[in-house]
Amino acid sequence: MNDSSWGAPPRAGFWGPPDQGPAPAGPAYDGHEAQQTRPMPIVPDFPDAGRDADEPSDGDDRNDRDQGAARLSGPLFRDEMPQEPMATPPPAAPEPPQKKRAGRDLRAAIGVGVGLGAVIVASLFIVKAVFVGVIAVAVVVGLWELTSRLDERKQIKAPLVPLAVGGAAMVVAGYVRGAEGAWVAMALTALAVLVWRMTEPPEGYLKDVTAGVFAAFYVPFLATFVAMMLTADDGSWRVLTFLVLTVVSDTGAYAVGWRFGKHKLAPRISPGKTREGLLGAVAFAMAAGALCMEFLIDDGAWWQGLLLGLAVAVSATLGDLGESMIKRDLGIKDMGTLLPGHGGIMDRLDSLLPTAPVVWLLMVVFVGTG
Repeated sequence: MNDSSWGAPPRAGFWGPPDQGPAPAGPAYDGHEAQQTRPMPIVPDFPDAGRDADEPSDGDDRNDRDQGAARLSGPLFRDEMPQEPMATPPPAAPEPPQKKRAGRDLRAAIGVGVGLGAVIVASLFIVKAVFVGVIAVAVVVGLWELTSRLDERKQIKAPLVPLAVGGAAMVVAGYVRGAEGAWVAMALTALAVLVWRMTEPPEGYLKDVTAGVFAAFYVPFLATFVAMMLTADDGSWRVLTFLVLTVVSDTGAYAVGWRFGKHKLAPRISPGKTREGLLGAVAFAMAAGALCMEFLIDDGAWWQGLLLGLAVAVSATLGDLGESMIKRDLGIKDMGTLLPGHGGIMDRLDSLLPTAPVVWLLMVVFVGTG
């Protein structure tokens, strides 16, 4: 091979016929072969494969598509069939609405309530002095619960010893000497709280003695009116009427409010109380009051019982709201855990304490001191 072979035309049978010059532009096969040959499908190379529809692409990929890469509108090969969309499962059936449930253990609450009622009724009609002792014990336990919660939640150290001794003495004095004895015992208890607290450092003295005087008035002094009711000839029946009306008022408020309650009575203080519940308390208490005054109280009349029931429903509700205000300030739900299903003693005295002076006063107005 000489050097001129690099520029010579190709040999015959390899690139084309001999001595015909350069091969013409066009397909590499002749027409007969082109008709018998099936071209391979062109599979475009998509740079955007794997990218989400809303994900932006760069400029190079866009240019590649503009220069001839066309997307196929159907399946790439004949044996590929489009998949049918998956069937959407039917929507789940809505769950049935849950029934309202009480916030406490009703069985435990009823059992404890029946037990306490039996003790109270037995002591009330057998020996009055024993019932006075029951009041004194309830007062001491209530003071312990209240002062303990004040110390735990607010670091307020109301002196318990003078409060307990003075509270029990207050109840006994009210039973023996009436209202005069109750006021004297209240004054001496407040003085004992002031003096007792002086034995400790002066820091927090004012808040401690203020809480102590408040506790002495709130628990034992209001409870003294129950002891004063007991001094009448029909005192046992007066106390029983007072207890029955308060319990019936609470029960009516609970039952009607749980079933029909929709409008909140005081949502910032006690979200569970409703206006419908208050109406239930009034209706139940007025009906019970008419029956009690007509059949249990000497010289009582049914219309007096209606007024008495109305007053009890209002005072019991206000007392319940008052203790709810205290518990909200302390950040607690119950004052104690002594009574299963009820909480503590103070959680049962909340409506009884402010109702006691109301019933005592109306009994005096309606039928006298007895």
